[in-house]
Amino acid sequence: MSAAGVRISTDRNRCIGAGLCVLTAPDVFEHDDDGLVTLLEPEPPAEREQDVRLAHQLCPARALTVEAARPDPA
Repeated sequence: MSAAGVRISTDRNRCIGAGLCVLTAPDVFEHDDDGLVTLLEPEPPAEREQDVRLAHQLCPARALTVEAARPDPA
């Protein structure tokens, strides 16, 4: 499990394939054959949090949701 700071979800019904998420965080997002967002890493490493939050802000369709990751149970 990663020590992620955020958890991401996507809404493919809202996605318009603008590609800003893929350009901003290509190790977290990609496009499928239809040009819609696919999530590669639902809880990316903490060092990717800034890029993920920027992708969220840039998404014109508001197809990305970013929230605090759930802590690992100890």
